[in-house]
Amino acid sequence: MTRRLMAALSALLLTVLPLAATPASAAPSAQAQVLTWTADDSITRYKSAPAQAVAGETTIIWENSSATGNTTGMPHTLTFDTTTDGYNHDVTLNILANPFDVNNGRHQATVTLTPGRYRYFCSIPGHSQMVGELVVTDGGGGTDTTPPTVTGAVTGDRDGDGNYIGAATVTVTATDAGSGVDTVEYQVDDTSFQPYTQPVQVTAIGDHSVQFRATDEAGNVSAVGSVSFRVVEPSQEDTTPPVVTAALAGDQDGDGNYIGTATATLAATDAESGVATVEYSLDGGAFTPYTQPIVVDDVGMHMLHYRATDVAGNTSAEQMAHFTVVPPPVEDTTPPAVSATVTGERDAAGGYVGAATVTVTATDDGSGVAKIEYALDTGAWTTYTAPVSVRAVGAHTVRYRATDTAGNTATEQSATFTVVADGTDACPGSDTRGTVIIDGDDTGVANVDTGNGCTINDLIAENADYPGHAEFVRHVETVTTALVTGGTLNQRQQGAIVRAAARSDVGA
Repeated sequence: MTRRLMAALSALLLTVLPLAATPASAAPSAQAQVLTWTADDSITRYKSAPAQAVAGETTIIWENSSATGNTTGMPHTLTFDTTTDGYNHDVTLNILANPFDVNNGRHQATVTLTPGRYRYFCSIPGHSQMVGELVVTDGGGGTDTTPPTVTGAVTGDRDGDGNYIGAATVTVTATDAGSGVDTVEYQVDDTSFQPYTQPVQVTAIGDHSVQFRATDEAGNVSAVGSVSFRVVEPSQEDTTPPVVTAALAGDQDGDGNYIGTATATLAATDAESGVATVEYSLDGGAFTPYTQPIVVDDVGMHMLHYRATDVAGNTSAEQMAHFTVVPPPVEDTTPPAVSATVTGERDAAGGYVGAATVTVTATDDGSGVAKIEYALDTGAWTTYTAPVSVRAVGAHTVRYRATDTAGNTATEQSATFTVVADGTDACPGSDTRGTVIIDGDDTGVANVDTGNGCTINDLIAENADYPGHAEFVRHVETVTTALVTGGTLNQRQQGAIVRAAARSDVGA
């Protein structure tokens, strides 16, 4: 009867999905790539899922069947996210599958993927943690045999005939869509090629030709390009010096000091004869021609003087920028300090009556605390976000540790305590069988008292009235999740109980 109900539910949901899934027997297009997702008994992850694909038409196979390891009949979906920022939203996919549906849990759909990232997840309540990501590339590749594209542009003040007055500046630009640009070279008036590192200024009066070429990382060399122009004498005497400025850059602390390194970039303009040279002096040294940004990494206070001279020989007044470089912070190698306290009502023997609350705190004077973790008894390490309440009767050990932003993890510590029953009995006539049993299915998990006279079987209440089987399974998930949080169960034990509930006929 359970299988018939699940098949009917799956068939109903499939009829209202925005993207209809085609039968598993339909053959994909010869040009389409095939991507396959599968699921088994896990309620926290897909069994398998692709991580990468190429853009284009794609056949998606979604299988949640007995063949892929689903032995409980638990339904799952494959849903593509169309709302979260940072992901592609051009594919709508929402397929529900279970081993008992009309396709026996195997479904197929055809979509068109575009370059970028897609986020997918399971939308069944209680299973939103089944999330993954698919990276799609444009499918490009192969050997680069195409040389770079290189161009040159001439700028400067011009007269009515188009001649450049006093100076012309040639800027060379190269691009390569394959392996990337390796080198750019130029020569002025057929002298000899040399590396191009910055715009080339030509001030000699007369006709000129600047040639240029580029080579990419694969060794392809472009054809030689060229620009031709004429430089003429200024029509009137230039008596105005250039305007020169400095800009400082780098990481700064709260006092404005530069951490580790400061970079000074100089720029000069001259509206008449044009800039001939830019010079600088650092900390009282000799003036040096400026050719590229000045990197200063010596710790201490610095003084940068700078000036510029135009083609007519006018030199600007010296200007100055001062700044301080401080050493970068010392590497943090000290782990956080972490401690724990146990609180709650205690009896004469020191036991905690009904429940004990464990509070963990951590401090780090270096890079700061990144995370705190704890493990209850033999359970796995769990991220600590709030005080942990332990209600299971018996002796307990809570281990705890903390990690800072630099990656240093404190030595594991522990706190031990005992929780005793509070004397109340919330479940008279309790189900005291030794193990948790659902619909005759023995999970092998101990049927312990959860702290107030109620056993795990009492809380599961398999004999209560439920609207349907799915509601009973969700009830069991809710109960066992609370018991994991309280330390009565670990996640492995919870999984055994939930699977037994899914296999049962309770509520069917």
